[in-house]
Amino acid sequence: MTKRRKKYQNRKFTAANPPNFSGQHLIHNKGLLKDIVNIAHISESDLVLELGAGKGAITNVLSSRARKVLAVENDQKFIKKLKQLEMKNTVIIEQDILKISLPREHFLVVSNIPYAITTPIMKMLLNNPSSGFQRGVIVMEKGAAKRFTSNFVKDPYIIAWKMWFDIRYVKGITRKNFSPPPKVDSAMITINRKADPIVPISDSLIFWGLADYVLKNPQISIDLALRGVFTPPQIKHLKRNLRIKDEDPVATLSEQQWGFIFETMLKHVPKFRWPKIKKAKLNHF
Repeated sequence: MTKRRKKYQNRKFTAANPPNFSGQHLIHNKGLLKDIVNIAHISESDLVLELGAGKGAITNVLSSRARKVLAVENDQKFIKKLKQLEMKNTVIIEQDILKISLPREHFLVVSNIPYAITTPIMKMLLNNPSSGFQRGVIVMEKGAAKRFTSNFVKDPYIIAWKMWFDIRYVKGITRKNFSPPPKVDSAMITINRKADPIVPISDSLIFWGLADYVLKNPQISIDLALRGVFTPPQIKHLKRNLRIKDEDPVATLSEQQWGFIFETMLKHVPKFRWPKIKKAKLNHF
């Protein structure tokens, strides 16, 4: 964990004590800016949300292609620069990123987000699969991008996201493309809502309960992880059907394997044995 992330991990922010993300690393490579927007496939009918607009380098390109751009920025120096661009189809939201209300209509996200709040931003976008978020292209710290797209999943929220969204690592981005240059490299990821989700959105809270229960210790075997939900014969059946070895840690389960386990639980496990989770806990993942 970087010092920058530690700095904000346990702090509480209020209207009188807003987070200061003015140290965000802004992209100055014009070719990279165009690549980001091109990969997003912006059309004239799209509503685009940009989180951390900075001086408007990405915003300016987005505004020439989208129907409407919502540019979120909390630094007054950057806000002044944004207003000077006079983009007619762009609304500047002068607010902390983590305190905004997401659009109710369908929208996409194209952003170079602040490293310090990468995971909270992803949770804001992906924890609720019934939101209007459809797809995104996001530049973030490379380590975070690798974690979100890894096949070794230790966090219940990441495997939950993958039930409803495809998250793909596109490419690494060297620090020389930013001003000021960060101490670590960055990466670009894409997020696309699955046309056919692995778990129905209506069952999302039930799946969250299972994921939270199973991944309490990501390194243990499936036998131990599923104990208390499935019976030993059921676990044996799951392992045979999923071709799982005894020594395989539960963190190596694929999206499809998770889907099969969840479907098996719904069909063959009594409801009183289903792991439960309170909605309030989702805000603390």
